[in-house]
Amino acid sequence: MHFEPAFQFPSTVSARALWFVFHHDRLLLKAGENGCCIPSNGDLTQIKLVPTHPQYLGALDGRQCFAAELPDADQIANGFDLIGLRNTFGQLDEDLIWVAGRANQLVDWSRNHRFCGQCGHRTEDRSKERAKICPACGLVNYPRLSPAVIVAVVRGDRLLLASNKRFKSGFYSVLAGFVEPGENLEECVAREIKEEVGISVKNVRYFGSQPWPFPNSLMVGFLADYAGGEINADQSEIVEAAWFTADNLPSIPPRITIARHLIDWFVGKNHTGFKTRTDKPAT
Repeated sequence: MHFEPAFQFPSTVSARALWFVFHHDRLLLKAGENGCCIPSNGDLTQIKLVPTHPQYLGALDGRQCFAAELPDADQIANGFDLIGLRNTFGQLDEDLIWVAGRANQLVDWSRNHRFCGQCGHRTEDRSKERAKICPACGLVNYPRLSPAVIVAVVRGDRLLLASNKRFKSGFYSVLAGFVEPGENLEECVAREIKEEVGISVKNVRYFGSQPWPFPNSLMVGFLADYAGGEINADQSEIVEAAWFTADNLPSIPPRITIARHLIDWFVGKNHTGFKTRTDKPAT
């Protein structure tokens, strides 16, 4: 599938248009013959549901896509349900999940910037770009992005994985953390690894990136080599951290995530037929 982003509302809305409607970060889905699906404009018209604060996202294979809010969950008709975005992993096509993630980010941004943070006046949408402007003082706000690094640290034939306090029991992933003002991405990698598990790294190199709409992160993936020190997990965040070989991995993130892409890269270099204990996301 090909997604072409846009922000200017089209003059007409197709009955086939897809609506990514959220209520408190849960996505409205319709029950279909082959599982759940994103409701179309025709579906919403049929059940007389009118979402609020609509935004145009662009087109997925030529099909219009919109984001909006559902202010009252009681409006949901039979055959529809609200599902957390993480729970759509494995239920929706991956391209739809990423459009839904884009929608979630924009709904969250719009909801939190309806009033100017400088003077308190109600903001307006700009006509020439996706931004909100205060007509009183002129302050402009763009959709927020919070960059974070996520790192696969390798020590020979072993990979560093950690279990965060937010994870379910037995679930492990590579380390990640948000970039602080004034530091570059490589500095953030070294600092986060040092703070969370007490070791040093070297040979930091870029791997790839992925938007992570919970609610507005951009995950920037890196590879790094172990440089020294012993694991000393920061108990405020990390339950346990350890080195794992490719043929003895614990429960790890689902395949849609960049965390899993990093782990799969490591496995591909160190083993030809690995098995993991589970492929489900942390909850």
